[in-house]
Amino acid sequence: MSRKLKRRRPMSQINVVPYIDVMLVLLVIFMVTAPLLTQGVKVELPQADAEPLPAQAENPVVVSVNRSGELFIDVGEGKNQPIDPDTLVARIQAVLKHKPKTPILVKGDTGAEYGRVVEAMVLVQAGGAPGVGLITEPLEH
Repeated sequence: MSRKLKRRRPMSQINVVPYIDVMLVLLVIFMVTAPLLTQGVKVELPQADAEPLPAQAENPVVVSVNRSGELFIDVGEGKNQPIDPDTLVARIQAVLKHKPKTPILVKGDTGAEYGRVVEAMVLVQAGGAPGVGLITEPLEH
């Protein structure tokens, strides 16, 4: 008995179903984690027509002043907890000791007292920062 062997022809199409499954899983993961990445203190920024800062390799340290004048910093323990001026200066010094080129930015609420925002800038400079940037929202035309 002679058997005739059927040869299978190679499939010329790529099976993309596994790739679509992986893509959908990654999409769900990113949708869940994206809101967790944007943490911080709720501050209504003033609007100004200012040039954006150039992109830098170092992540900036952001000092926030909310409407009631409380100070916050986005490094160290209790990122969303108000801190006292001495703790702010100590944290700025610690950051600049390890990474001297780290940019320091201050964002103040539109309802915060001007003097309190200036005080935050003075405290940042007392911590050893050579310069301080201000964060604003772009003007809506």
